[in-house]
Amino acid sequence: MIQIDLFSDIICPWCYIGRSRLKRALETREDLEIKINWRAFQLNPEMPREGIPRQQYLALKFGNKERAASIYSNIQKAGELEGLIFNFDKISHTPNTVLAHRFIDWSKKLKKSEKTVQKLFIAYFVEGRNIGLIETLREIAFDLEMDTDEFDDYFESDEGLNQVKADTRFAIGNGITGVPYFIFNKQFAITGAQEPEAFLPLLDLKAEQEF
Repeated sequence: MIQIDLFSDIICPWCYIGRSRLKRALETREDLEIKINWRAFQLNPEMPREGIPRQQYLALKFGNKERAASIYSNIQKAGELEGLIFNFDKISHTPNTVLAHRFIDWSKKLKKSEKTVQKLFIAYFVEGRNIGLIETLREIAFDLEMDTDEFDDYFESDEGLNQVKADTRFAIGNGITGVPYFIFNKQFAITGAQEPEAFLPLLDLKAEQEF
């Protein structure tokens, strides 16, 4: 089996694209057993707990609307080639993603992390929903037929927070400064939203020999 530790942040558009490209690579190697382990990475670790308005975030990150528009236009075009929709104009709020990362950690225990991550990407990039709100995450849990009472119990505790912190420490300690970041069987890494062909050598290496 190949385990892929995938460091990402839900508000990272290239993570959404990178996931799609990885999936396309895996579709060419359907005989392999793959486990994707989603790991937490915060693009904005100093983000206030309540997040900030989207336009304020863009001004802080890019300086002006024209530069932001150019960058996101290129991302939108890359997404279209993957069949992905980006409705950046629907996003009114840039959230703190700690709760979303905790939600993903909980979904692993239910073996629903892939569906959870997909729904979070769609909620943010397609529907423009605020995934920093517990109410939004609860609605997603309900849509995924998760037990909402267990969801409430989970978020009334601090469960999952230590895992988010551990992933952050691992990323910093191993020089991970951007996402998506893929680690194959804890040995070989690929960074960025690479084309599907970039993943194939590592998948084929596994097919020939054990890592």
